Amino acid sequence: MLEEQKKLIQERHRLEQAQMRDRAKERKARTRRLIQEGAILEKAFPQTAAMSLEELEGYLCGLAKQI
Repeated sequence: MLEEQKKLIQERHRLEQAQMRDRAKERKARTRRLIQEGAILEKAFPQTAAMSLEELEGYLCGLAKQI
């Protein structure tokens, strides 16, 4: 019985490690995507590079309302 419990604990730990690796991969992919999107935004609208986040949000919302 003790051996079975060890195997069960080991399997649970392996599963948790796999889930942590998946979450880390997803987080890195999201970070990369956000950085790339920000770079595209600055390339398309160079004036946004000097804006604060609040100003940028207002600017983009204003552009969206014009569409």
